[in-house]
Amino acid sequence: MINGLPYNPHDRELVRGRLNARRLMREIEAIPMDKERQRKHFFKELFGETGKNFYIENRFTCDYGFNIYWGENSYANFDCIILDAAPVYIGKNVMIAPGVRLLTATHPLEFEARNSGIEYAKPIYIGDNVWIGGGVIVNPGVTIGDNSVIGSGSVVVKDIPENVVAVGNPCRVLKKIDN
Repeated sequence: MINGLPYNPHDRELVRGRLNARRLMREIEAIPMDKERQRKHFFKELFGETGKNFYIENRFTCDYGFNIYWGENSYANFDCIILDAAPVYIGKNVMIAPGVRLLTATHPLEFEARNSGIEYAKPIYIGDNVWIGGGVIVNPGVTIGDNSVIGSGSVVVKDIPENVVAVGNPCRVLKKIDN
């Protein structure tokens, strides 16, 4: 699964991983927002890796958690969903607006293969100093380069270079940023 090979999402180990993530997310949701140290403790248990300083608003949802690598000083606003069947790398100083979806899981195009239940996944890489606007969807296998801005409502289906503003569906580079 992590290597992009076909996998069965009903495998017992994967089901246990998802159930563990749901347990940890329930724990996080139950902690008052002003108890940041407690919340960080559970996020550190949930994620594969975190920076020392980060903040994630409630309602955060993920598949497994252990495939998420959360960078230093990165922030996610309300209602962030990360389907992390493959690794998701979030750089340093990343700002994620409300309602963002980072989706690594995908399915075969041919209906017979798709109906078999087999899935596969591709990693997502978010560079340092990236700002992802509200309601953005990032599809499997996408890399967003350092210092870039993704406009609200965009659907990112291919790699975005560094130092650009990109918007739309499909997301396209609008202009360079002079950093």
